Amino acid sequence: MYKLFLLLFCALTANILSAQDTLTNKYISSDVVPLTGKQGISWQTRNGDFLFKPYVLVQTLARMNYYDDEGLDLSEQDHVLNSGFGMPYALLGFSGKAFNKVTFNMAINATGNGAALLNQAWFDINTSDALRFRVGKFKTPFNQAYLVQVGETMFPTLPSSLSTPVNLPFDINSVNPNLSTGFDIGVQMHGLLRKQWEYRLGIFNGTGISVNEPQRTTSDDLGIPALLYAGRLAWTPFGAMPVNQGNPDDLSNHKLMVAASASYNVEANYESSNDCRAGLEVSYLHHRLFLSGEAYLMNTKFVERQKTSPSYTFAGAYLQAGYFVTNKLQPVCRIDAFDRNGLSEKGFLLLPAGGFNYFFSGYNLKLQAMYQYMAKLGHATTYDADDDDNGLAEHQVNLMLQFSF
Repeated sequence: MYKLFLLLFCALTANILSAQDTLTNKYISSDVVPLTGKQGISWQTRNGDFLFKPYVLVQTLARMNYYDDEGLDLSEQDHVLNSGFGMPYALLGFSGKAFNKVTFNMAINATGNGAALLNQAWFDINTSDALRFRVGKFKTPFNQAYLVQVGETMFPTLPSSLSTPVNLPFDINSVNPNLSTGFDIGVQMHGLLRKQWEYRLGIFNGTGISVNEPQRTTSDDLGIPALLYAGRLAWTPFGAMPVNQGNPDDLSNHKLMVAASASYNVEANYESSNDCRAGLEVSYLHHRLFLSGEAYLMNTKFVERQKTSPSYTFAGAYLQAGYFVTNKLQPVCRIDAFDRNGLSEKGFLLLPAGGFNYFFSGYNLKLQAMYQYMAKLGHATTYDADDDDNGLAEHQVNLMLQFSF
């Protein structure tokens, strides 16, 4: 038994070392942390046609939110709310390949609730670089801010214009939508054409990360399945853009990406509206410098059964930059604009932010610090301005420590 155990241990160790040396399959992805060439634990068969690699991402956040008193000057007014410690992500997942054709990925987020516990679960059928099919729960092809790997973002929080619900002038029978679409369940055809054009075409439930069951119907207005139809086309003249916003292990690269995306969510938000989204983005990586910007809009048109004729258009945009002043320290800045009350109403929100990222080399630790300020500009009245920023902090400080392997 002792000799048998020793033999199995040696075989397992050999496989682990072999997998570390040969983990170069470009299709193996986690959408969380980089796997290709990254040290860690992995197993594969001797001929290399099967591979299994676990990964972990843990984020612990300290946050302070300071809210405007809206001019009420109440003695019991609480300015500091939604502050303290939190965990945005505690992900445990695995990725790999099978039969040298199928790649797969699944991740559980222990900080999620209900159906959102399943962060993602998908597999790709890779017939060629130009033709691949993805099925399961994964990121919809829209915003670059979401498509970048979770653990590789420049800031510890997404731009508010993407993650905050819009304001509607009346109540409907659902929550107000966001300009982003995030994770969803569906099927996607994607690939790379002529080594420069990356395309993604998908059909999804349109119910987001918090629903794992089919709940959609057929559109009464359009007569088509009430689903989310989405597409994205990106031009990358210098090869594929890395799915990070600055990495200390990649300080000599030169990449450019220009992309356009659009989606149509038929009878979104529990049959209340048809939501049309469109976006344009540019990302540029040159050695230690990373620049990116996006502009996007959403038109919400209520379905006939809502007995409401107007449609509303909302818009947002951000610009951000980061530069490695040393091999470990990356100062970053961002300016985020959000027309939350719609183009038909005066006023918008401006949210500038600044901070830094510090990478602890050799330990897979990353420290992110960020301060964000919110300004209300151009509103017709003070009441309109105070209503527009409902739920958003005037001052926000974030400090996040992340570990991954």
